[in-house]
Amino acid sequence: MRTIGLDVHRTFAQMAILEKGEIWDAGRVDLERDRLLQFAKTLRADDEIVLEATGNTSAIVRILSPFVRRVVIANPLLVRAIAWAKVKTDKIDAAVLAKLHASGFLPEVWMPDEETETLRRVVAERAQLVSQMTRLKNRIHSVLHANLIPPYGGALFSKRGRTWLEAQPLAEDQQRLVLRHAGELDRLANELAQIDKSLALTALQEPRVKRLMTITGVNVTVALSIVAAIGDIARFPSPEKLVSYFGLNPRVRQSGDKPAYHGRITKQGRSHARSMLVEAAWVISRAPGPLRAFFIRIRDKRGKQVAAVATARKLSVIIWHLLTKDEDYTWSRPALMDWKLRKLELAAGYPSCRGGRSKGSAADYSKQLVRDSEREAIGHAEEVYRRFVAKWKQQLPMRRSGTLDGIEKPKTA
Repeated sequence: MRTIGLDVHRTFAQMAILEKGEIWDAGRVDLERDRLLQFAKTLRADDEIVLEATGNTSAIVRILSPFVRRVVIANPLLVRAIAWAKVKTDKIDAAVLAKLHASGFLPEVWMPDEETETLRRVVAERAQLVSQMTRLKNRIHSVLHANLIPPYGGALFSKRGRTWLEAQPLAEDQQRLVLRHAGELDRLANELAQIDKSLALTALQEPRVKRLMTITGVNVTVALSIVAAIGDIARFPSPEKLVSYFGLNPRVRQSGDKPAYHGRITKQGRSHARSMLVEAAWVISRAPGPLRAFFIRIRDKRGKQVAAVATARKLSVIIWHLLTKDEDYTWSRPALMDWKLRKLELAAGYPSCRGGRSKGSAADYSKQLVRDSEREAIGHAEEVYRRFVAKWKQQLPMRRSGTLDGIEKPKTA
């Protein structure tokens, strides 16, 4: 068996082959699709390929996988930490990859399947569109602010807001700038609607997305982003592993006899999924339920920003349990969930239910009585959680001292 290390660049990859304890330079291979396919045909069925995760890794793996036993993807950050050297060349990097894999010290990265990879691309495309639209809106607001025009009372980018915007006394060049940005917003909005329709169709066929949407505060965008980032939940043996994957675990430093120091979160992981979890945490902070009680408890001690991150971490633990155990969220609101699904169906292009037709609890959610009833039930769960934590805090000093309810506990040897 041979271990082949590939140091991948934009147009070529440097090769190093390790066989029977000996390693040698095998030259370069061009990363053009046809030439890479010709190289793949020269490989053996028992070969193992090793390369770092880069922008074109997915395409390389798709081409080489049918011709070899295995293609291994290495984490570039951890490889540099393990095999740091003052002398660094392409040949040395390729040889290091091959040696680390052969010795069993290579930090591997999971390769998503085609369905997950496609979902990740679409979610990333949507995030880029939203970011572009936000920048354009901020440019328009900055022009109005620079000309001492007070903010519009309603939605600036609605039809009425656009009519108001076109009537403002601006210089010719700035008026042209505003209209150009507004036209670009319309074009991006149409593209965003098409992407949302595609994602809605995907979400309706994905039970994991529906399961995550049972959590109050988690909409389809957040659920799709989390599912795309996670892929197969079975690759996370514990909720702590999933928290670390999102980069929501704190940094820990400890040396000698000094106690461990816990700092800020690492932020080493799926950044988009992490931002979606934090965004959901802010929504949860305004919705009744045990998670809001948790947010308020942390907020009162550490502030709102820390509370949002802590709630995002708590949310990732809940997500692990929901996906691993195939269970819906215990404190879900049925009418609200049906309303979410109905809204998702309309975004996917399903026919509306106007003209006297109804859609079960989705129509019931429009009734104030139904909403108040669900909020009251979840609010009761929030109060139970708050009382439980308060009681636990009162008992904690007694547990540490070995007494509980005034009774001395026997000490074990």
